[in-house]
Amino acid sequence: MIADGKGEHMSRVFANPLTELAEYEEMNQDLNRGNGPVQISGCMDSQKVHLMEEAGERLRWKLVVTYDDSRAKEIYEDFKCFRNSVYLYPSRDLLFYTADIHGNLLTKQRLQVLKHLIEDDDGVVVTTLDGLMDHLLPLWAVKEQILTVKTGEAIDVERWKELLVDLGYERMPQVDGMGQFSIRGGIIDVFPLTEELPFRIELWDDEVDSIRTFDLESQRSVEQVEEAVLYPATEQALKREQLKQGIDRIKEAGLKQEKLFRKQMKTEEAHRIFSIVKEFTEGLEQGFSVSGLDSYLTYFCQDTVSFQQYFPEEDTAIFLDEPARLKEKGETVEAEFRESMVTRLEKGYLLPEQTSLLYTVKETLARLLTPRTVMVTGLEQRLSGMTAKNRYGIQAKNINSYQNGFELLIKDLKRWKREKYRVVLLSGSHTRAKRLAGDLREYELSTFFSEEETPRVKPGELLVTYGNLHRGFEYPQIKFVVITEGDMFGAARKKRRRKQTSYEGRKIQSFTELSVGDYVVHEEHGLGIYRGIEKIEQDHIVKDYLKIEYADGGNLYLLATRLDGIQKYAGADAKAPKLNKLGGEQWKRTKAKVKGAVKEIARELVELYAARQETAGFQYSQDSVWQREFEELFPYEETDDQLDAIEATKKDMESRKIMDRLICGDVGYGKTEIALRAAFKAIQDSKQVVYLVPTTILAQQHYNTFVQRMKDFPVRVDLMSRFRSSAEQKKTLTDLKKGLVDVVIGTHRVLSKDVAFKDLGLLIIDEEQRFGVAHKEKIKQLKENIDVLTLTATPIPRTLHMSLVGIRDMSVLEEPPVDRVPIQTYVMEYNDEMVREAINRELARHGQVYYVYNRVHDIDEVAGHVAQLVPGATVVFAHGQMNERQLEKIMFDFVNGDIDVLVSTTIIETGLDIPNANTMIIHDADRMGLSQLYQLRGRVGRSNRVSYAFLMYKRDKMLKEEAEKRLQAIREFTELGSGIKIAMRDLEIRGAGNVLGAEQHGHMEAVGYDLYCKLLNQAVQALKGKRVEEEDFQTVVDCDINAYIPAGYIKNEYQKLDIYKRISAIENEDEYMDMQDELIDRFGELPKAVENLLKVAYVKALAHRVYMTEVNINRQEIRMTLYPKARLDMEGLPRLIADYQGTLKVRTGEIPGFFYQERSAKNRDSIKMMEKAEEILGRMGELALTGEENRTVEV
Repeated sequence: MIADGKGEHMSRVFANPLTELAEYEEMNQDLNRGNGPVQISGCMDSQKVHLMEEAGERLRWKLVVTYDDSRAKEIYEDFKCFRNSVYLYPSRDLLFYTADIHGNLLTKQRLQVLKHLIEDDDGVVVTTLDGLMDHLLPLWAVKEQILTVKTGEAIDVERWKELLVDLGYERMPQVDGMGQFSIRGGIIDVFPLTEELPFRIELWDDEVDSIRTFDLESQRSVEQVEEAVLYPATEQALKREQLKQGIDRIKEAGLKQEKLFRKQMKTEEAHRIFSIVKEFTEGLEQGFSVSGLDSYLTYFCQDTVSFQQYFPEEDTAIFLDEPARLKEKGETVEAEFRESMVTRLEKGYLLPEQTSLLYTVKETLARLLTPRTVMVTGLEQRLSGMTAKNRYGIQAKNINSYQNGFELLIKDLKRWKREKYRVVLLSGSHTRAKRLAGDLREYELSTFFSEEETPRVKPGELLVTYGNLHRGFEYPQIKFVVITEGDMFGAARKKRRRKQTSYEGRKIQSFTELSVGDYVVHEEHGLGIYRGIEKIEQDHIVKDYLKIEYADGGNLYLLATRLDGIQKYAGADAKAPKLNKLGGEQWKRTKAKVKGAVKEIARELVELYAARQETAGFQYSQDSVWQREFEELFPYEETDDQLDAIEATKKDMESRKIMDRLICGDVGYGKTEIALRAAFKAIQDSKQVVYLVPTTILAQQHYNTFVQRMKDFPVRVDLMSRFRSSAEQKKTLTDLKKGLVDVVIGTHRVLSKDVAFKDLGLLIIDEEQRFGVAHKEKIKQLKENIDVLTLTATPIPRTLHMSLVGIRDMSVLEEPPVDRVPIQTYVMEYNDEMVREAINRELARHGQVYYVYNRVHDIDEVAGHVAQLVPGATVVFAHGQMNERQLEKIMFDFVNGDIDVLVSTTIIETGLDIPNANTMIIHDADRMGLSQLYQLRGRVGRSNRVSYAFLMYKRDKMLKEEAEKRLQAIREFTELGSGIKIAMRDLEIRGAGNVLGAEQHGHMEAVGYDLYCKLLNQAVQALKGKRVEEEDFQTVVDCDINAYIPAGYIKNEYQKLDIYKRISAIENEDEYMDMQDELIDRFGELPKAVENLLKVAYVKALAHRVYMTEVNINRQEIRMTLYPKARLDMEGLPRLIADYQGTLKVRTGEIPGFFYQERSAKNRDSIKMMEKAEEILGRMGELALTGEENRTVEV
């Protein structure tokens, strides 16, 4: 057993009973002695896991084979209750393995299992039959490929570059995802799929100096480690010679196949196989990471094996879960595969050996029937083609579900106690277990609960302990019962792991997105185009400059150390903005106009907020017992963000002020639950609730949710929409007036004049931005003095969120709900076979498919074509130019599952939750923007089933590099990686427009989004009296020393800009030290020029604190210019000057300032004077007036 408290004690509570069953004992002896295969029947859900855990205790490994993914997951989770060393091995998606790009996720899970097989002594692996059907490299071949590196070893960097590429790692300028590596000078960063964190290996010459793990977000080190073990990043890590031989074999097979086609006069097919083989082999020879390698595996490696052969034969117990179903499932997979292979082979997409990529079901099952195999079945059945040496049967029963019927449970417990049963009750958390034990004692059921060493359960005893199983079970022969939380209280709550990543809108701290040719905004000069970095030498001093081109050929050269005034231009539309002229008046005018508008809106917001604070609203009472019961019924675990939002909403309701809260979060992130709880709270105090939604279908969906959640309570929910007959509507209207209806959900119909309430308390608005102006006015009147909760799915920009924090109550849900399975994304060129298979596979599991095609004029033809491909399916098309009723009808049918495939333009209604649509095919994906793709992709994957997104593109005669680049961009997408950040920008800009209203949108376009947010923030602060406006001044430090980042230190241009920008934003000593640490950590020892660069930045920060607008430093002197409105303590000045004995003088006159001159020595360079400046400015800092805490350093 693994030394894990929970695992061990669980097996102790359980272990003893099975040994009392004679049949089990005999079966177990057979298993341990290798006297199988045996069959044992009479086993049920979780009890099977109990049996598998206990049986075969002398064998080190257990391989559990089951029929489908969700069952495998269930078994895996149940095993977790008994031990920690259990692993899930997912099967590869055999149909679409030819896609250009797969997500890394599956490979990651599979490699982690291999890692345990290689490193651990024992364990349990759960997989499905198709997981054993594909060909793999032998385990020794994988072992040979593992790279291990320890501190103090010498490594050859050039050789490593090759090695890592051979192992399937991808070289990047900066590691930001699994399976990547980067080499910068003496630092190698690698992120193996088998690790939680990437490694950073720092070299001293060619010796490994230190190995650390680091964090992806910040790129900073986490902790030191002694060694790094790097597993291959792909399951097909081949040696160079294997590759060479394989390429030759493939070329040969290709020629043969091509000849065959030409003989049959199939020119198109012949050409197709020729070009596929050519492209594949050329790609390999040039060292591209070629996808789809796994499908050619047999050409590269003759001695492939199945996953089962990774286990030591003599030391592995194999459990087959319901062999009959296993076989059936295997046959389906096989048939599906064969069928698709045959057509692909005929059409010239494949070489002959690629079709034999699977071991047959027959082979696989025969291999599974070893002397140490147990076939576990529920019923006693003869298994055709699978003979067992011995058959055993035990009796096990599932526990009836008590679904909150606590009285029934008590009755049964009392009966069991009388009949001297041993009863174990499992609870999902220690506190709940304690509480349960307490509750049972009230019914005179003595239960004991112990967290520590659990004594064995004795007959007639009840034991409450901590653990999680899917279903409870009972062994009637030996009077032993296990009851789980799920049996007692209905569906168990989903547990979740906390992973904190939040995407924040930032000002271009990261220039990673800035590429040559992008539009940028400079605060002083306006809109220009970024043209790259140039080094310029002046008086023997080299510095980096950014070149920005303006209208009429004007160029601005900006010192790379002064990036503070510049931002990437982000507008909402993709249309190109108009450039400004350098030194023209136009930009000043634009900026002034926007500043005015921003002040206006800031004032409105602040006043509105103040007014709402003043008026007293209805004060709701504290949570009632019912409220708690209602919340307990929520079948999922709430995310932390959700809990915060619910907490805040209730606080608002219980306070004197009128609530006006905005809740932002993506579709399916649980906004509705917050609305439900608020509504329920309002109903408790006999107030009425209106839930206003933009479309009829959404109304229907929310209505169903409300009715479902409130069915156990005396609450009446009504729907007002076109789908209700006029008689029904009339009844609702009269009952609303009388106060008989508690909640009414509807479209703008509920805003009509004839709708009157008895006592309206809460208005919930979904997606407010989608109502027209007239409706908004009505909403405003409704809002006057009732609590309002607004929900929206467009993400709100973080920057805006910050500046609105004090004037708009908002809660942001950033954390995805628990059970979301990541979306498998495939990128491939369009071909009919793939489309047919993707659709068939989804329909086979009773799902629905979206097919996105973005051109209205021939969408009907496309729909017709899809219908031909899949004759049995109902295919319907929809687009935005249809009339509203028609569209609504189609969507309604789709939601209700009457349509199998919906071919539509990108109007797939935002906000619709269709958990059953889990496959999306996007036609011409390369023509869509990233944010479009991202949003579309978010439409699938709403349930806990794996969902698929296929991005199809047409193969043009594209240049190799071009194609590579484009796919790369889409690929970042597959692991919600950096792609999401760009997508978030587009969405945020829309979100900002929604919060602030349309007229602000124009202003945002005019100056770019970042600058707009900055101006808004300033205006709000000024209104709240936090900041005096005229204190907006810039500090410039000019010094004759080399201060730049040498090309060799940071090679990548984006990263370099990013670092420049962050250095120029340093504000105090802590940040200065921190930046130093980070640079050393990420790029190695600091070159002199970089050290100087940091120093200059630090001097600038010091100077800004004491109101200097300019500091000039050369070898002998320092000149400082003072800001006219400076707030310095003048009384302390004479003392300071006296200390410098005449070397420091005050300059008075037009532009006041200070002047320092070194008299004694001749300095060779300006370094010494830099230090002097640091010292003087530091002392002056003591004179800066402290009363003005709000003076911020403007960056």
